[in-house]
Amino acid sequence: MPNEIDIQEKKQAAFMALQSGSFLTASRKLTELSQAVPQDVSVWMGLSLASMQIADAEAALKAVDRALELQPRNFSVLLMKADILQEAGNPSAGATFYQAALQMAPPENQQTEKMKTEVARARRMVDQAAQKYETALRTSLAEEGFLTDRGRNRYDETIDILFAKRQIYVQQPHDFYFPRLPQIQFYDRSDFDWTPGLEAKTDAITAEVAQILRDDVAAFKPYLHARGGPRLEDIGLMDNVDWSAFYLIEMGQVVEENAARCPATMAALKSVPLCEVSDKMPSVLFSLLRPKTRIEPHNGLFNTRLICHLPLIVPDGCHLRVGNETRQWVKGETLIFDDSIEHEAANGGDELRVVLLFDIWRPELSDRDKDFIRAVFRTIDESSGEASDG
Repeated sequence: MPNEIDIQEKKQAAFMALQSGSFLTASRKLTELSQAVPQDVSVWMGLSLASMQIADAEAALKAVDRALELQPRNFSVLLMKADILQEAGNPSAGATFYQAALQMAPPENQQTEKMKTEVARARRMVDQAAQKYETALRTSLAEEGFLTDRGRNRYDETIDILFAKRQIYVQQPHDFYFPRLPQIQFYDRSDFDWTPGLEAKTDAITAEVAQILRDDVAAFKPYLHARGGPRLEDIGLMDNVDWSAFYLIEMGQVVEENAARCPATMAALKSVPLCEVSDKMPSVLFSLLRPKTRIEPHNGLFNTRLICHLPLIVPDGCHLRVGNETRQWVKGETLIFDDSIEHEAANGGDELRVVLLFDIWRPELSDRDKDFIRAVFRTIDESSGEASDG
């Protein structure tokens, strides 16, 4: 059996042959060495490289696989396996190993300049493979008629998520979660039979809020306001009129004075299935967002309702993001969304943005579900009252 000195001398000779371009000689020497020191990863990697240079793809693959058996998380070995697969005409499998190599790469501040170059190359190969795959997939699906409405189609959203172009958002209400409801960010307004009737009254509703803005803009109060409890979070726009509300119904109670000023609005809402829970819901209000104001990302209180916006006054530069989808308000076109999913809004324009905001029951809930939800809130309120009385 060769001693350690013999092995080191043979390794030196084999790698000198490899560096000088004598690949056949290097392959022969490294094959011999691999029998003597089968646990030496560097020998298997050298043999794989030499085999690639003499166009022996099968030997190259066997050698790199042996190296991976010994060190499956080694960046350089993973990169070599990726290169071999790429060279063999299997870019999809190669991309898998390029991605694995990137995952095993040390932090950038621990990388040599050579490794940084290799990391950048691996990233390019992953990106190229992903782009090629995505293009082929989108082309095929478009030809079959699936991707027909860019950005609004659930099939298109699926592909965006598949290629990490959109984040996945789920319901995370602050106060109450009802299980097994679908995760839908924006609903299609055409699925609700009451939207045409409400939207037909847009001009009349806009005239009422415009009159209030002319006569009594101070009637709009901060949407977020302190209620006397502990304030453990730094909530943006708290007690700030930049995000203001004029309530017609607040927590299930009609604000008589305000409602009397908006008869057309109140009449238009009679056909809407407002979410009715005693002393909780619905709320119906004109929501005002002043110019250059942004509502930070947040989640609503419950996932058993949907929030509806009927846009009334909409300057350029406004948007609403719910989850991974962003839409612009269009006057007279209702937006219906699940506010238990993270959302944010902004008015980047130079004028006020005003929408009629109200909440409705989720259409997936049965009457029995609604009764259950009301019972839960009623019992919570009764228990809270008994606790405060005691």
